[in-house]
Amino acid sequence: MPSFARLSLLSLVLGLTACATQPPPQHTDLPPLQTVPARPTATPVPAAPATPPSPMKPVPRTSASFAPPPGGASHWDARLGVYVLDAVPNVYYRQRTYYRWDSGWTWATSLNGPWEATDTGGIPPGLGRLHP
Repeated sequence: MPSFARLSLLSLVLGLTACATQPPPQHTDLPPLQTVPARPTATPVPAAPATPPSPMKPVPRTSASFAPPPGGASHWDARLGVYVLDAVPNVYYRQRTYYRWDSGWTWATSLNGPWEATDTGGIPPGLGRLHP
């Protein structure tokens, strides 16, 4: 082994043994630990009277992710995942597309059409559950 490596190894071993043989310092200036008294046994508290259920939160009129349809009164239906047009029955809107149920699904990019036929694979999943 080269002498430089031997000297480095010996220095390392001596340095580590010096740390290991010294006891940790004793702190005598610290106050003694205080013990916490035991808690008295608590008597059981009678159950609180049942509170009436809180009123339902108001249904949001808009979605946080999707813009409402232009120019028409509508509300967001979170269960369906679409806007429901208030003035036109069975017409829904999401992401610049209108969906209409009339004994089958059709879609259009305008409320005035042209409407194209589609199946449940071409509509948002919530609408597919509405009219399977």
